[in-house]
Amino acid sequence: MDNLFEEMGFAKIDHHRADRCGAPEAVFCEGKTSEQVAQIVQKMNEGEHNILATRASAETYAKVKQLVPEAEYHELARLIVVRKEELIPDSDRFILVMTAGTSDIPVAEEAAITAELMGHRVERVFDVGVAGIHRLFAQEEKIRSANVLVVAAGMEGALASVVGGLVSKPVIALPTSVGYGASFEGLAALLGMLNSCAAGVAVVNIDNGFGAGRLAGMMNSMR
Repeated sequence: MDNLFEEMGFAKIDHHRADRCGAPEAVFCEGKTSEQVAQIVQKMNEGEHNILATRASAETYAKVKQLVPEAEYHELARLIVVRKEELIPDSDRFILVMTAGTSDIPVAEEAAITAELMGHRVERVFDVGVAGIHRLFAQEEKIRSANVLVVAAGMEGALASVVGGLVSKPVIALPTSVGYGASFEGLAALLGMLNSCAAGVAVVNIDNGFGAGRLAGMMNSMR
């Protein structure tokens, strides 16, 4: 089984992840040095799959860029991307990524870009939270047309329940750490989403845009 991963001393590259799980391993940058991330991405770049590194700082990207010049940086989402595969999205199915507020966009973009890198068509609808719910209803046609929906919201996290009550498709609730003190850095939104009275709403961890985008892509691929 040794040929399924590659030993780097400080990391083991999982070459078999795409075969097992349908998508290659992603690199979580927080807690790693910029040099470690750069070496991991360089080693992964010897393969044939797209590369995604999450929670990456501009400093880390600069180190990666030195070793992998084709790497891209999405500053808002804090993602490093290396595109190696041409994946054609299904034109009949799309994932809709939504936010309650503008402050939720960075986490939502992490989800959207993750799904796009997996080969999915992604649409975006931002700043349609319940404080001005008429903004949401103005997007009703697009909302109902989506195959999977990712709803990012902080504060009390109410948008996921509202959207869940409008559609017949799965809703992935993505709590964000946006809000004042009693939001407890996203805990209030997380609990609100877990207690949603709308059926068909699943919840990922606080600020886990990567997890939401990955799950949305898996759902969108199902036939």
